[in-house]
Amino acid sequence: MSDFFKTRYAGMRSVGRMAPTLNAIGLVVADMGKSLAFYRRLGLDIPESADAEPHVEVQLPGGLRLLFDTVDTIRSFDQSWTPAQGGPPVHLAFQCASPAEVDQVFADLVRAGYEGHKQPWDAFWGQRYAIVHDPDGNAVDLFATT
Repeated sequence: MSDFFKTRYAGMRSVGRMAPTLNAIGLVVADMGKSLAFYRRLGLDIPESADAEPHVEVQLPGGLRLLFDTVDTIRSFDQSWTPAQGGPPVHLAFQCASPAEVDQVFADLVRAGYEGHKQPWDAFWGQRYAIVHDPDGNAVDLFATT
């Protein structure tokens, strides 16, 4: 563990607390069915019956969950909620098995009608990288080590 984290966690233990653990990432969606169709195409295992639900949770490898809530669901407890302005509200990064898979997944999503924001390229940091937008404008990064 790095010195930074040792210091951070040691300080938190001294006050009787543990550091919060990232457990879930939530997306607010305008149309649950359209959003879930995108993430199914990306490879997430989401039942078709979830399309009509106001809240959907998907368990990801490693224990993290991806949550989907309709605008109405969010406004049911936060009436003043408004979407972020000025760009994609969220970037989600999905690791692919190979550089070729980055190209294939990007092409498949674009053929299906989703917005390809940035064509696959070989990034200077040693990854094949591409960006596509989901139906709500969230950036979905696809990457693999080259």
